[in-house]
Amino acid sequence: MPMLEVNNIHTYYGNIHALKGITLTVEQGEIVTLIGANGAGKTTTLRTISALLRPRQGNVLFEGEDLSNIPAHQMVYKGVAMVPEGRGIFSRLTVSENLDMGAFSRKDKDSMGKDLERVFTLFPRLKERRNQVAGTLSGGEQQMLAIGRAMMSHPRLLLLDEPSMGLAPVLVEAIFDTVIAINKEGTTILLVEQNATMALSVAFRGYVLQTGEIVLSDSAQNLSKNEMVQKAYLGME
Repeated sequence: MPMLEVNNIHTYYGNIHALKGITLTVEQGEIVTLIGANGAGKTTTLRTISALLRPRQGNVLFEGEDLSNIPAHQMVYKGVAMVPEGRGIFSRLTVSENLDMGAFSRKDKDSMGKDLERVFTLFPRLKERRNQVAGTLSGGEQQMLAIGRAMMSHPRLLLLDEPSMGLAPVLVEAIFDTVIAINKEGTTILLVEQNATMALSVAFRGYVLQTGEIVLSDSAQNLSKNEMVQKAYLGME
């Protein structure tokens, strides 16, 4: 049984039909990526999975349980955490306070220290800046904080929405190295990313979205060799 099953979801913004029958799966332990142009429906797919948007048709199953109708804030209790596009940190709180907010749903308070150290191991810069107000961090540091805050909920499935957006190339590589590390430690990842080259370099499998529909799915290795993907998303002629 897949960890995540998205079955024929149709999602609307008012009368705009944004997702037109999206079906995908994510197996436990995988990194799966969704690639596509701006407006293709990548973020809408994540927002539907995380219950921020309600599909008019179809359903979302997590570990066999239908989560289509639960409140969005309950998703974190189920083991799903999302790092939103634009980071969404609490800019007036310190780094430590942001990380504490990530653990609000946890009842195992005794083990939170271990996970905090895990975050600081992944992102040593956050440890250095633990008492700094989050809004004064650089863009790369804020992205680290957004990921670290999500990891503090101890998710089994991590949804990442455009983690490389607005970052310098050296920081992009660092973020994707962290994505690999998080996955190797046992967290399953569904990654939305416009930088298709980087996304396919870390993913196991991928789906290509165009105007709200999946037009192609394959292993990441095969997608990176696909002529259409190369021309449309990898900058190859």
